[in-house]
Amino acid sequence: MKVELAQLAGQDNGTAYNLQRALAAIAACASDTRLIVFPETYLMGFPSIDTVAQVAEPIDGPAVRAVQQAAREHNIAVVIGFAENAQGTFYNTTLLITPDGIALQYRKTHLWPSERSVFQVGDRYVTCEWSGVRIGLLICYDIEFPETARAIAQIGADLIIVTNGNMDPYGPTHRTAIMARAQENQAFAVMVNRVGGGNNNLVFAGGSALVDPFGTMIHEASREECQFSVELDFSQLAAARQDYRYLDDQRIRLPGHVVEHDDGRRELLIP
Repeated sequence: MKVELAQLAGQDNGTAYNLQRALAAIAACASDTRLIVFPETYLMGFPSIDTVAQVAEPIDGPAVRAVQQAAREHNIAVVIGFAENAQGTFYNTTLLITPDGIALQYRKTHLWPSERSVFQVGDRYVTCEWSGVRIGLLICYDIEFPETARAIAQIGADLIIVTNGNMDPYGPTHRTAIMARAQENQAFAVMVNRVGGGNNNLVFAGGSALVDPFGTMIHEASREECQFSVELDFSQLAAARQDYRYLDDQRIRLPGHVVEHDDGRRELLIP
């Protein structure tokens, strides 16, 4: 599967600017690209407690609808983050949008300290099967907790996709974490980070990456804006799991209620 990573700068509270750049990146994808991934909350940037009510949109809001239309027009799947307004409750949310519509909605379960006054925490982990691959979503700080990737692995994830908004000085932390999450779950991991500056003098660290199921860094971006493609060879999943499988051998499983949906989605509800 050919995947493109859109490591872009963005504007906090700048939906019009960010959406225009996202649509341009989708249009620029190669004809054989199946999936493009953007950074955390890319459509709105990072709102503050004072701006979130003005910039956050519902899942059927205009920004998400525009991305859905682009996915249909270009026959491509899109993973992108946005600030979600769910009837007055705000979430840091990432969507998997396919040409057929929204396949996955994941609300960040581990909020960074500065987010805790802005967003509510999510209450479940989710996966779905798309194009023969079971995909799970995580967001930024989530990957610093091994349980998050293990949770989506327990409900079948072969590909962990992380929308990231990691800033200096924590770039090395996420480089280490994404390799560990892939290796310990024997799954591919794709992480796409923002670059450039943001509010409150933040500088985003880039370093978007593809890691294989052995935990090997296959491709790593610099700190500059870029849009690049990677190839995922899913035969490596069987090779990584040939002699042993951590999920089969683990002695302690994460608690939570698993829900199987008719459309193939799986949810692990946090107890």
